[in-house]
Amino acid sequence: MSLSWPTAWTSRLADRRGLAKAALKVLVVIAALPLVLTPVYAFIPPVSTLMLWSALTFQGMDRDWVSFDQIAPAMVASVVMSEDGRFCQHSGVDWQQLNLVLDSKKGPSRGASTIPMQTVKNLFLWQSRSYVRKGLEIPLAYYADFVLTKRRILTIYLNIAEWGPGIFGVEAASRHYFNKSAKDLTARQAALLTAALPNPIDRNPAKPTRFLQSRARTIEGMARQAGDYLGCL
Repeated sequence: MSLSWPTAWTSRLADRRGLAKAALKVLVVIAALPLVLTPVYAFIPPVSTLMLWSALTFQGMDRDWVSFDQIAPAMVASVVMSEDGRFCQHSGVDWQQLNLVLDSKKGPSRGASTIPMQTVKNLFLWQSRSYVRKGLEIPLAYYADFVLTKRRILTIYLNIAEWGPGIFGVEAASRHYFNKSAKDLTARQAALLTAALPNPIDRNPAKPTRFLQSRARTIEGMARQAGDYLGCL
């Protein structure tokens, strides 16, 4: 016997409420993951969203985790000076730079992202630019900077950054492009790898264009002047 109209409507409403509750639980779990995983990543090597996507789509993944002390100082100086010169001064977000970019007609860009912001984006968020993603990056960056040391944040960043299709981390990139370990990189090679970071799919550090060579020279000069900018490391 078919259900009466009130009974059928009540049944459908109950089903929808059940789905809504299930969806809410999923959202809560997703939102809580960064809060739970960030402290864990103080001790274990993390996996980024890009790494997971590469694995799930069978694209292959080249990644060798290395400690901070196994990365050439020139690489550390190049990345900090190029990507986030106030890394040791701010608490996860550089509002001076962020406000300049948010006021721009071009909208949010990589130029507004600190190393903590780029790290949490790579770990927990998606890659396309948007105000929504930028808004999520900010509290996550503050949280990561509070929970993790500066050295650990930079170590994670250098080990999960993408340097080409399926190439993740500075060790894999160093071996792929220069056939050497990250600890043996020269100042020039470190600058070339850093110059490739904004567009790692199209920029080849081993075969640099004139633009990449010019950008690397600038970064190399900045790295030589790092000094106190690296005091927290």
